[in-house]
Formats: sequence, C-alpha cells, structure tokens
Amino acid sequence: MIQKLKKPIVFIPLVLVLFLGTIAFQVKNDKLFALAKNIDIFATLVRELDSYYVDEIDPDKLVTIGINAMLEELDPYTEYIPEEESADFRMLTTGEYAGIGALIGNRGEGNMILMPYTGFPAQSSGLRIADFILKVDSIDVSNKPTAEVSDLLKGPANTSLTLKVLRDKDTLDFSLIRKKITLKNVPFYGKIDDKTGYIKLSDFTTNASTEVRNALVNLKAQGAEKLILDLRDNPGGLLNEAVEIVNLFIPKGKEVVKTLGKLQNVNYTYKTSKTPIDKDIPLVVLINERSASAAEIVAGALQDYDRAVLVGRKSFGKGLVQTTIPLTYNAQVKVTTAKYYIPSGRCIQAIDYAQTRENGSVTTVPDSLRKAFKTANGRIVKDGAGIEPDDLVEEISYAPISYTLVAGNHVFDFATQYFYKHQSISDPMTFTISDSDYEDFKKFLEGKEYDYTTYVEKSVQDLEKYAEKEAYFEEIKTQLEAIKSKVNHSKENDLDTYKEEVKKILSEEIVSRYYFQEGMIEAGLDQDPAIELAKSYLSDPAKSSKVLSASIK
Repeated sequence: MIQKLKKPIVFIPLVLVLFLGTIAFQVKNDKLFALAKNIDIFATLVRELDSYYVDEIDPDKLVTIGINAMLEELDPYTEYIPEEESADFRMLTTGEYAGIGALIGNRGEGNMILMPYTGFPAQSSGLRIADFILKVDSIDVSNKPTAEVSDLLKGPANTSLTLKVLRDKDTLDFSLIRKKITLKNVPFYGKIDDKTGYIKLSDFTTNASTEVRNALVNLKAQGAEKLILDLRDNPGGLLNEAVEIVNLFIPKGKEVVKTLGKLQNVNYTYKTSKTPIDKDIPLVVLINERSASAAEIVAGALQDYDRAVLVGRKSFGKGLVQTTIPLTYNAQVKVTTAKYYIPSGRCIQAIDYAQTRENGSVTTVPDSLRKAFKTANGRIVKDGAGIEPDDLVEEISYAPISYTLVAGNHVFDFATQYFYKHQSISDPMTFTISDSDYEDFKKFLEGKEYDYTTYVEKSVQDLEKYAEKEAYFEEIKTQLEAIKSKVNHSKENDLDTYKEEVKKILSEEIVSRYYFQEGMIEAGLDQDPAIELAKSYLSDPAKSSKVLSASIK
C-alpha cells in the first residue's frame, strides 16, 4: 500500500510542474509577442505619418511626446531623459554643473540675478541680486527666455565670458571665468543658542552626508550639545546619502531601509557600516509636506529607532525607488523599480498609482487599510501616508496682503532699493527694519498696484451671490452694502494691521541682499514655530523621553 501511494505522490506534482511550466512559457511568449507587435505598430505608424501627413512632422518631437504620454500612465517618477537633457539630469542628481554659480529668473522686465551662490564666480566678481542681464558676451539677451540665458551662462569649466548688467541706473560690465559649480546640500548650519546646533539639509545629491558630518563635527567643536536637523522642503535624492546620514546618529550594523521590487537584483537591505559621530546627542528632526523620498528615509529611520523627536507636519509620502537605465543614442529612462521599507517594516508610499491608473483619479491609501507597526520602544506607527511627526506644527498662515506684496515683486523691489541706500546691516538673526523704514515702504507702495481679496471680502461676495437668488434679497441689500463698506475700510488699514508680519517678510528679503542664501535661511529661523517647539524638547529631556516612550501612543 505504501508503494502504491508513493507513485501518485511523485507523479502528480511532476505533471503539475510540467503543466504550469508550459503555461508560464506560453504567458511569457504571449507577452513578448504583444510587446513586439505593439512596438512594430508604433514604428510603422510614425513612418506612415512622416510619409502621408499633410504638414511636415518632427519625428524626434512626436516620438518623445508619445513616450512621455506612455510613461505618464505609470507614475510621475518614471521619466524619459533624451540625450540633450542629460546634463540637466546630471545636475539634479549630483548638484554639479559648470557656470557662474547664480540663480536667474524673470521678474517681468527681463532676466536678472535672483541669488548669487556664495564663493562662486557670480558672487566673487561682484554681481548682486536684482542685476538685470543685458548681454552675455556679444549676445543681447534682454528679451530671451530664462532657459536660453541660463544655457548661455553655462559652459565648459575655466572658459571666460562677459556680462553687461543694469544695476539701478548704472550699466556695468563683468568678466568671469566659468567654474565647476557644486550646489550645497547644507546651505547653512550654525548655533541658534549657546548649546543648540542647527543644520539645514536642503537636498540629497552627492556628498550630502559628508556635508552633514562636517557640520555636525564643527558644531560639536563649537560647544553644541543638542541638535536640530531641518529636512523641511527637502525633495530627497540619493539613497546611499540618506543611509550615511542616519549612520551619523545610530550604531553600526543597524538596518536603515530595504528595497523590494519585482526583480531580485533590486532587492537590497541597507545597513549602517560605520561608527556614528554621536549616538546620544539629543536630536529633533523637522519635516513638512514637502519632505520626500530620502528625507523621509532619514526622518522615518530615526523615528523607528526612537532616536529623534519629529516635529512639523506629515511628509509627502514617496516610498518609490527609481533606477536609471541607459538606452540607445545616449538616452536614459528613470524607472520605478521598487518600494522602500524603513526599519519598523512600514512603507511610506501615500499614493497607489496602480489604482490611480484604473480609476483616473489620485488614490491614496485609506486610513482603514493602513497597517500598524512598532518602533524600537514599542510606539505605534502606521504605513501608507508618509512620515507623521511626533508633534504637529500648523503651517504658518499669511494674510492676503502679504502674498500680494510678494507676488507683485513689491517686497523684492523695495529690498533692492534699500540695499542701494544702505551700505551694511546688522547680522541676519537680529536685523529688522525700523518703523521709519516701514513708513518708507508704505510711501514706496503709493501709486503701485497691489489689489487683493481678503478672506472676509470673499465670504461677503459669496453671500451676496447666493442672496441674490432669494426673494428677500432687497430686504438685506442695505445691510450687505454696509458690511462691504466696513470690509473695504478695514482692508485699507491692512498695512497697519499686519505690520509685524510684513516687516518680517521685508527684513528677510533685505537680509538676502547682504548675506545671500545663508543669511536668508538664518533670518527665517527667528520666530519660527517649529524651531521654538524643537528647542522646547531639547531643553526638557523628560518631555523628549515621554514622547519617545511607548506610553505616548
């Protein structure tokens, strides 16, 4: 009986294996045939269009549009990079290019220097914010698009160029030598009080971890015993740089993140490999809704190990890994190949692009389907919606008049005028414009357009629109007019009502003229609610310990 039983047990799985293997082979062949068929159709279509279409077509442009439309069906991060865009892509991933080292843009009257980066040719040659670019070498660029002017400024390292610019009422000439420009991942770090260090990490390009390491070592040498790591508005970047930054604060041999995808060669576990700089320094990490990808790995890993208190707002939720694959003719495709999972086991991806493709609308992971995980101390954390802070800071809400003054370039133009009149100012953290300066600003605005709609004004307009449809409209019309009159009167006083808010915005813009990007960041730390909350945790170890213990959640 045993022998009779053995035979079918061996034979039936063998049949199943052969059967399933045949199906798998057939499915694979069907898929390959479908790919070949559709590629042939596409090539034939382009060829016939080129032959028969009534007007001349540009095959490169047409095919690129087709490729981009196809990739849009997948996710926003899978993208085609033609050869002519390779230099820009390289700059995004490495932070390097050759040029003069300045951000330029159009403020309505032509292209101007918006920010010369410290230590590079533009700044060292004397170019300043608000210098209008008239000529690059012998080329008149007064009416050229910003992208074209930017291309003219870039070029091989150690090549020369001349610029003619308009500064206030003076026309000036500058001779510069293009240099290799490496944009800083840490545009600013310093001490915000006697014991607290602050590091602003704005990107994760090459050397990000080295810059953070150097900043941390220098701050400790200056006496910093506590640290704020600011990842707000950081879009992410290189995964290995994120792992190295986490390693600055946690021991060797700890898992930071792992990637899991369809192919075995993209599955990998990244662990810390070095001795940390300081595994005990009290640490607060700042995040917001624009902290993404590598920034979320750093914040999430430090949260999973209960190594840092997270302050701010929920992060973006990008848990997808991209790999760059070379194509023919020096083109590339950046394709999503995996998802990453941080030490607790959670994936922070917030949007389900597979579902989004099916129903046409953006589909986020519903709260009911978010899974619970635990940190090292047993705190409950959930997947599927980015990294949630341990303590929430509401976004700063500015008055409509502030938005309008900035959008209309009035703040920018006044700061430039102030710079021309004042040779120097105090340091970024203490500088603020005087009440007399503010009165000058109000006079500066006279005759300038800066109309806007207040929140109350919009509400009254909506009320009036709906009330007109009601039979009793005539009865309340007089009261509505009185409310509108009162609102308009209050609006005229907004420059006084929101004086302190506008003064702070003006002061930060003025600081940028003297101290550039670094000074603007430092000035912004004053009266920052997230910074103040972070300092409260760092000054009270018991408060931090309570948040990082399992009892809090």
